[in-house]
Amino acid sequence: MADIQLQLSKKKKHVKDGVFYAELNEFLGSVLAEDGYSGVEVRITPVRTEIIIRATRTRGVLGEKGRRIRELTTLVQRRFGFADKSVELYAERVDNRGLSAATQAESLRYKLLNGLPVRRAAYGVLRFVMENGAKGVEVIVSGKLRAQRAQVMKFKDGYMLSSGTPKEVFVDEANRHVQMKGGIIGVKVKIMKPSDPEGKMGPKARLPDDVEILEPKEYSVRVVEEPKAAAPTVAATEKAPATRQY
Repeated sequence: MADIQLQLSKKKKHVKDGVFYAELNEFLGSVLAEDGYSGVEVRITPVRTEIIIRATRTRGVLGEKGRRIRELTTLVQRRFGFADKSVELYAERVDNRGLSAATQAESLRYKLLNGLPVRRAAYGVLRFVMENGAKGVEVIVSGKLRAQRAQVMKFKDGYMLSSGTPKEVFVDEANRHVQMKGGIIGVKVKIMKPSDPEGKMGPKARLPDDVEILEPKEYSVRVVEEPKAAAPTVAATEKAPATRQY
């Protein structure tokens, strides 16, 4: 398998890695949906491939005494043709559920499956996300919501970017499909994360239009008195006016 990878061009390797990530993300999303699956990160090293699963409930991902994570490792190894002991799965907990678009999309999906009205479920997600420190959130629900005719409902709160490189850095987006009696409903959640220098709440980068107003500096002013100029001395004798001679 290593010889085949060496023969691949950069373009084909890039496509192959993208297909692998998409299939892996879809597989883990369907299996770990109830455990708050939030995303996956793949790290390829010369020794082995490390797959980090992000979820809100890591206990469910690991299972009793690590049984479930070992089963997932075996399934991934057989599905994608990894050699024995060349792939390892880890579980990482998502600390802030309110800033994870995938987690909120799953939450909205379960609310709709349990019969909660669309507006009430969407506004609940908006409120929860904004209370957790997000700069903006947008929820889009499309499909046959009440009537037989499909419609699209949008719910927004806060500030949201829609284009440019900052959107790719600050906006987290997730899509889910809900199988209802009337048909399939599409759910999209977009969350704009704040800028965090520590990288916990959001990316460390700053927005291009972010302006920081500095406090004015205090200057100590010292008044220096200039010495007074001496008064001009008046001559004791004045010259007599010149007389004209005729």
